[in-house]
Amino acid sequence: MPETVVAIHNANIYQGSNLVLQDVNFEVNKGEFVYLVGKTGTGKSSLLKTLYGELPLKQGSASVAGFNLSDMDWKKVPFLRRNLGVVFQDFQLLTDRNVHENLRFVLKATGWKDERLMEEKINDVLDKVGLRSKGFKMTYEMSGGEQQRVDIARAMLNSPKLILADEPTGNLDPETSDEIMQLLFQIAKDYGTAVIMATHDFIVINRYPSRMLKTERGKVYDSAKAEA
Repeated sequence: MPETVVAIHNANIYQGSNLVLQDVNFEVNKGEFVYLVGKTGTGKSSLLKTLYGELPLKQGSASVAGFNLSDMDWKKVPFLRRNLGVVFQDFQLLTDRNVHENLRFVLKATGWKDERLMEEKINDVLDKVGLRSKGFKMTYEMSGGEQQRVDIARAMLNSPKLILADEPTGNLDPETSDEIMQLLFQIAKDYGTAVIMATHDFIVINRYPSRMLKTERGKVYDSAKAEA
């Protein structure tokens, strides 16, 4: 049996007091790559925020990376997030320090203390994203594609079971988008990391077809169920 990383059953997703998605049911397994698509305002972001503990799950059940979202409180959220990697469209890197220090900052913030182990981990993730020689560079000196690779490296620091990628190709040119997509698919395949990627970019989806969850009219439609 494949290991289930995300399981959501009969969940209603709220943004504040507004019900945005109802009766959400899907599972994502280890190493699976899933697109999350839908028009702006149809609940994509609310669903992602629920998965990483920013919005509470009020109704239904959900587990993410072994954590039960129904009894999530502010004390448990940091532990959930250590098992997730989040990749943003606008990178959200610290511009006042170099790549190496960006990654070290995250390790220290998530409880790492051993300097040698931190060095090893930073070199390991930079290797995985093809930036081993760029650790000394300031983030603002890098191209958009390189910054996005740093963002992905950062998301991989704690060997997450799940990466949530929010429009990771949104600000990139087509060639760089291709590189980032190949990298994300490779991470899913080589390391068994599940990836849920929110996107509007149907050119990318057509070039790299995979299972799709679509938010529409208050529901989530699963292409895997449509094909079954």
